[in-house]
Order: sequence, then structure tokens, then C-alpha cells
Amino acid sequence: MKHIKLRDLDVARIGLGAMGMSFAYTGAGSDDDQSIRTIHRALELGVTLIDTAEVYGPYTNEELVGRALKGRRDQVVLATKFGLISHSGREQGPDSSPAGVRTAVEGSLTRLGTDHIDLYYQHRVDPGTPIEDTVGTLAELVAEGKIRHIGLSEAGPDTIRRAHAVHPVTAVQSEYSLFTRDPEARVLPVLRELGIGFVPFSPLGRGFLTGTIRSADQFDDTDFRADNPRFSGENFPHNLRLADRVAAIAGQIGATPAQVALAWLLAQGDDIAPIPGTRRVARVEENAAADTVSLTDGQLAQLSSLSPAAGDTHNEAQMRMMER
Repeated sequence: MKHIKLRDLDVARIGLGAMGMSFAYTGAGSDDDQSIRTIHRALELGVTLIDTAEVYGPYTNEELVGRALKGRRDQVVLATKFGLISHSGREQGPDSSPAGVRTAVEGSLTRLGTDHIDLYYQHRVDPGTPIEDTVGTLAELVAEGKIRHIGLSEAGPDTIRRAHAVHPVTAVQSEYSLFTRDPEARVLPVLRELGIGFVPFSPLGRGFLTGTIRSADQFDDTDFRADNPRFSGENFPHNLRLADRVAAIAGQIGATPAQVALAWLLAQGDDIAPIPGTRRVARVEENAAADTVSLTDGQLAQLSSLSPAAGDTHNEAQMRMMER
């Protein structure tokens, strides 16, 4: 698999998001053995960036990833996140206080079974803690060898600039795909100005762009998509048309819709490393094969001309935690 640089961090250009193995989706956490086989297969295929977070579960996803990487730690760039669980006595909301960060990193190191985290993200910006204080603590953890690189997730341009002025930020993670084009206008230009890499999560539109979702009835009550605006009401049929357009181009070139969606994303720059999530071996094989899919200029233009999905990316409570 081809590699790219997230600032100075070398990664294969398609990673693996582990969240859905333990959290948020229908059937998540039902088969840890299958999920571990999927992580092992990803490594065999050349995937190097594995992404998790303490809040997934909570905690169980980091434990799962730690078990999967036992004896294989040196094969991966291991990324996790802090800040959506309070470790400093706050009752609710994001917590990136210096004391909270230090407690969080020790827990993640233990659960992951490692002495260092390669890429440590602030999961959401904490309005109650100046970003300078949070990144100052992260810089101390870099100096102590507990983390190697600093990342932000769903941060806006001003926060990114302020954080980067304290210590270089290696990567920013946000939702980005043919489904969600929000970062193009304000975030990506700042990242490229500062030389920061970009890690799109949900690059397959939370499964919509795979062409396998045809009805909201496919989700049970444990699946967060059941109350996601993009999967409900009048938004659903609109977004289904977008997925069908992607599928049509996939049919033209003998690829799958997921591979076309990932190939479009990879064509947006050599500083982008998407992290499609799956808990199935067949899906990780399909996603990794997108590395070899080539789209013509005409096909890229057709895809870029599609209107993004209708509806907010999250429910109302989650949207309040995202900088836009």
C-alpha cells in the first residue's frame, strides 16, 4: 500500500477505524474474535494506522485493540483520543484539563498495553480549558515519551492555529467524504498552510456510501444512526440518490461503491489518510484494495459535483460539541 506523511509521521494512506468493533453500531461488540482477526488482516494488507478512543465502549475498544496488537505493536501507528470522559470531577461535557489529560493518557497506555501512543488526539475541543493549556500538557507528554505526536479532532481554524503555536500539531481528524464536504472551505486550507495532515473519519458516510443501506429499518436501537438526521425523514431518500450515483460510477469501472468513495477521497491530496471502520475481514480487504483504484479526471469531476448529504452529521447534542 502507498504511504503518505501526516506532517512528519509516515502512515499507509488507508487506515482502520476500530470504533464500530465495540461501540455505536448495530451488533457492535458482539464478536471480539472476529474484530481481532480483522485487525490482523489489516496489518497483513499493509494498513499501519489504527484508530481508537477511550470513550468507545467506554474503554472496551482500547482493550480490544490492545489485545489485537499484542506482539505486533511495532507494526502500527497507534492513535487514540481523550477528552470526552471527565477525569477531573466534571459532571458532563468535554474535559481536556491538564489533570484530566494526564489521567486519561495513563489509562489508555494501560488498556492498549503499550508504553507510548503514536498519535494522541483531543477528541473534541473543551470550551472550559484554553487550548494552550491542553496542548502545553500534551507537549510535556511528548517530552516524557508517553506520546509521540499531537492531534485534534473536529477543531475549527482558530483552535488549530492556537494549538499549533504551542506545539506542532501532526494531524487533524474530522468527518470528510462525498457525504460530508464541510472541511473543504475552512479547515483544509489552514492545515495545508501549516503543514498538518488530515485524517477523515466516516469516509464511507457511516456506511451509506457502500450501497448496502437501503432502509433505516436496518438499524436497531443500539445503533446511533437510528436518530441521526441523515438516516431519517426526508433526508434518507435524498441521500440514497447520492449513494446510487457513486454506485453507478463503481459499475463503470468494476469496483465497489466503497472503493470509489475512498479513491475519490485519496485523490483530494497526498496529505490525507482516511480511516474507514469495519469489524469484518472481507470489508477491510475491500477497503484496502481502494489503494489501487484509479478514477479518471472526468469521473473525479462527476463525483465532486455531487451535492453532499442532506441533514446534520450528528444529533443536536453532538453537534454542540463540534467547532464549525
